[in-house]
Amino acid sequence: MTVDQLNARYGAPGRIVFHEGFAGYPEVVLANKYGTAEVALLGANVLSYRPTGHAPVVFRPAKRDYNRGDSFHGGIPVCWPQFGNRFSQVLPQHGFARKMVFEVRGTEYSEEMTEITLGLRSDDETLKLWPHEFDLEYKVIVSMKLNLQLTTKNTGSEPFDFSCGFHPYFLLRDRNGATVKGLDGVGFFNGLTGKADERQTGDLVMDHETDHIFCLPDAPKHEFAILDAGLRRAIALVSSGNTKTVVWNPGPEGKMPDFEPDDWRKFVCVEPVSDWPGGGTLEPGATHELLAAIQSTLE
Repeated sequence: MTVDQLNARYGAPGRIVFHEGFAGYPEVVLANKYGTAEVALLGANVLSYRPTGHAPVVFRPAKRDYNRGDSFHGGIPVCWPQFGNRFSQVLPQHGFARKMVFEVRGTEYSEEMTEITLGLRSDDETLKLWPHEFDLEYKVIVSMKLNLQLTTKNTGSEPFDFSCGFHPYFLLRDRNGATVKGLDGVGFFNGLTGKADERQTGDLVMDHETDHIFCLPDAPKHEFAILDAGLRRAIALVSSGNTKTVVWNPGPEGKMPDFEPDDWRKFVCVEPVSDWPGGGTLEPGATHELLAAIQSTLE
């Protein structure tokens, strides 16, 4: 659909507005009294989220010449049907969903929320990459929080293994002034050293390069907070459907193609992941739901 067709069918003036974005692919702005979010149909990436009266919550690099085959290091990418690259060496890093164009399945709004539902289903292109039939549905909801709901359904006749995750880049004034709470006592795999039996003591202070994959206790939900001394705010993250949470910042040596030299200072990633390094098994007709809620509060 063109931008005009999307606005005619799914738009609502002042609340849900589509426009042309990266490489000519549509993006949509969701707005209400609580804030705004911008979502790219390419990869279903939440490119921005700004609660009313607050600074932006999500980091995005300044580079704009982004094409479908590139990896975008910013926003909230969707990692599917694998997180990382240890599950399958055939699939690309973090899977292929973040490089696919999602369809719009519906929009809704009320006084309290603005919502878009995006979808991706198996077709000839995906079956060449991953030989399984699926339906992936993603809801992005702006209310008092930013709510993300990613639902995977096995629409085939055979079980398949997969993993998924959200990869949010949380905007910081300076990484060295940030702390991640909610991980005290949790064991983790250290992606920098390869050690699998380390354990976090106290809050995680983000004053060094970090690539920790935390193995979470069995619980209905998991709660974290990113404290940013520079912006004098806390970002609360509540997730469910994930057994792992990854905390990542590449440090000054992490030179991504779309980063400016000091961009590593401007974010920390706290990433809910369904499983790692392997994947969970989804039986025919079964579904898996990964949820995240993000809220910014000022100190």
